[in-house]
Amino acid sequence: MSRAPAEPAAGPATEAASRPARPSRRALLLDGLLALGFLAAMLLERARAAGEIGERMPAAVVLGVVVAAALAVRRLAPLSGYLVGTAALSAEALFVQPGVVSPYANLVGLHALGLYATRWRARWGPPVVVVGMAAYFSGLAHTYPVIPVGVLGLWLAAWALGYGTARRQEEREGERRAARERALAEERARVARDVHDLLGHTLNLMLVQAGAARRLLDRDPDHTRELLHGLEDTGREALGELDRVLGLLRHTRPADPHPGGPTPGHPHPGGPAPGHPAPAGAEPGLADLPRLLARMEQAGIRVTTRLDRAALHVPSAVDRCAYRIVQEALTNTVKHARATAAEVTVGRDGRGLSILVSDDGRGAAAGYAPGRGLLGIAERVAPLAGRVEHGAGDRGGFRLHVVLPLP
Repeated sequence: MSRAPAEPAAGPATEAASRPARPSRRALLLDGLLALGFLAAMLLERARAAGEIGERMPAAVVLGVVVAAALAVRRLAPLSGYLVGTAALSAEALFVQPGVVSPYANLVGLHALGLYATRWRARWGPPVVVVGMAAYFSGLAHTYPVIPVGVLGLWLAAWALGYGTARRQEEREGERRAARERALAEERARVARDVHDLLGHTLNLMLVQAGAARRLLDRDPDHTRELLHGLEDTGREALGELDRVLGLLRHTRPADPHPGGPTPGHPHPGGPAPGHPAPAGAEPGLADLPRLLARMEQAGIRVTTRLDRAALHVPSAVDRCAYRIVQEALTNTVKHARATAAEVTVGRDGRGLSILVSDDGRGAAAGYAPGRGLLGIAERVAPLAGRVEHGAGDRGGFRLHVVLPLP
């Protein structure tokens, strides 16, 4: 089965992967408006304290502009912005006069550092807070010790809130990325199984039909003509299925022959109605078994079929899986078993769909290892929580038994 991708090792690659995306223009505009609002509040505060500031007013205005500018780049350069803002706030407290509004602008910048910076850069927040807090309060003449401690706790809480939010966002994004990678890996494995089933089945049948036609060309022209007609039909159907698989690779769907409404014979999405074969381009189901078995008959394998009508009334996923299981089992019969006859039994028993395929070929060698076909069957059955058994039959040949649970 497909393996989930390994988790990346911690280091520069992980740090780069967790780097926040460039902010949008709207976010940058909001940051600019926030910075202008704080700048206006700081200038108004300085204007009211002009008598106390005196000739230091130009320095106060410049430092206020620097604090506001640091806030404007809080998403683009959170660490640099916070360092510059903290330096301006400390200079303001030491050489001008501690402001009332500017510390709250610095608090917003600290929260942005924890929220928008990478993990490594964001961890510079607490030590810078301690240094900046010491410089700020050293500019105050009289301060109770409990005040710096309380302010420090508030600032660290703001940083922790931003840092914790960012890490949770990283975890959720990592989970989403891992889920996308798992889904892509599963889709690639599914497409690979479809290509294997399609090409393996079709090419084997076409080779057998072409070989039979070559041998009968001179002795039985009518039978040869019938074989060549079957060869043409097989190739045409293979092209239709190949187009469907390539559509999956291109993330497209086959064209809907009935746009604007449900396809006739398809009352529920994803599968054919009971008793009606899938239209061209759709993935086949159990209703298409007669056509599959007819091709096997043309290849020289006599197939006896027991198909319970109730087995046609199953979910589309189970229906498609069951068809592919029978197809691959019969392909193995043609390719490996050298059989002349096969028996297919599909029945619905209780809450499960039972699929039994056996042949009269040479059977399984002792200690045989499953090939790609049997491994592909196991991979198809696993998501449906089914059960697969295969090996030598009771009366010789090879026997495959699959049970698919039903809801």
